[in-house]
Amino acid sequence: MTSALIRAVLAGTIVPFARGEGSAIAKAPRQGLMRIGWLGLEGDEQADRVHHGGPDKALHLYPFDHYARWRQDAPDHPLLGAPGAFGENLSTEGLTEDQVCIGDRFRCGSALLEISQPRQPCWKQGHRMEWTTLPKLMVREGRSGWYFRVVEEGKVQAGNAMVLLERPLPDWTVKRVFDLLIGGGWKSEPEALPALRDMALLEKGWRDGAASLIAG
Repeated sequence: MTSALIRAVLAGTIVPFARGEGSAIAKAPRQGLMRIGWLGLEGDEQADRVHHGGPDKALHLYPFDHYARWRQDAPDHPLLGAPGAFGENLSTEGLTEDQVCIGDRFRCGSALLEISQPRQPCWKQGHRMEWTTLPKLMVREGRSGWYFRVVEEGKVQAGNAMVLLERPLPDWTVKRVFDLLIGGGWKSEPEALPALRDMALLEKGWRDGAASLIAG
């Protein structure tokens, strides 16, 4: 059975950030049971509701498994010693983008979550870590993390297991979808685009992106 250990459950509040914008990317671990509602963790905020938050971006998971890789490039970075460097709500060990698929349903504490899309890296991650090339590295290596939508509300805390219950799309890993639509892989596999365009379990913006590439 596919599962991962939840190392930390994290939430943040909006503070002034950069370019005249606020951000809640600086998320901190929360202790005890945390409620997961339809729009994510209780008490978690998003400053940019166009690109963050909403039913299909309710929770961001970033595998703690990747931290060792990033420490190879930045061994003394103060944010890479504990979960939260990438603005994640869930930090897990045991699953990465090539091991989970779009539409996977996981029991997470008492909540039921469904993978809706990969996470597309943005400038805020690089700015927060004072590492401007980080988003490009994340794209090149496919170490993006992913988003969940909430199927059943519930509660979760650090130390819970996140357990796979259903896998309707075993051929469509998060990494494959990310590499196709963000990494440019569609150029050598254009026949994948119609399937992505019509994939009901994939978030609409990603489906629209596939449709735009088909249209040229």
